[in-house]
Amino acid sequence: MDKREQLTNGLKKGAVVAISSAPFGILFGAIAVDNGFSIAEAALMSGLVYGGASQLVGIELFGHHVAAWIIVLSILAVNFRHILYSAALASVIGRYPHIQRWLAFFLLVDPQFAETVKREDAGKPATFRWYFAMGAVVWVSWILTTIIGAFFGRMIGDPKALGIDVLLPIYFLGLTMGFRGRHNFFPVMLAGALGSVVAFHVVGSPWHISVGAALGILIAAILPPPKVHEEPDVSEIEREAM
Repeated sequence: MDKREQLTNGLKKGAVVAISSAPFGILFGAIAVDNGFSIAEAALMSGLVYGGASQLVGIELFGHHVAAWIIVLSILAVNFRHILYSAALASVIGRYPHIQRWLAFFLLVDPQFAETVKREDAGKPATFRWYFAMGAVVWVSWILTTIIGAFFGRMIGDPKALGIDVLLPIYFLGLTMGFRGRHNFFPVMLAGALGSVVAFHVVGSPWHISVGAALGILIAAILPPPKVHEEPDVSEIEREAM
């Protein structure tokens, strides 16, 4: 695949994600102004934090006048999964030059991770040109939809009353099910889901996310690895034929 095709494919993937994530950006913008943020402040948070779910958690806590250090720790707890994303894509992003590598880590959100893994699994290298094209479209659209949501937020009213808040978990479920063909997917997924539910009732939000992730990792480490198909040794076949 040449450079132009890499760029075009990355832009197309980013456009699909941008359309899918538009309701979340609008939701965040609406909730941000409802909790006292200005349109500029909401856009700045989307541009710098760029964390999706963690932004929603942070803005809700801000609206309840929670201490700043608790807000920071809560955002870190929600974004714990990004550490796992970085580790999983180390072999991919590690191929990029140093400056591009930092930019790639900044753009590493949930759909970026999912599409990069799928591309590599399909035997197509996730070059920086492709990666950046997709990530830039998603990042810009996230800021723009935040501005739209913040501007029209008061017209929307309570987003939860309209059921818009359920779109986020549905979207994450769709991303998760995209990996259902992987080895030990279902036991790991169930372990993470059950761990999150139990932790939600025991320690509360947002720590249940990290607890569920940790339990999923533990189960994945305990379960046997996938069987590697070994090619027959040519020398052994020749000896058997003699």
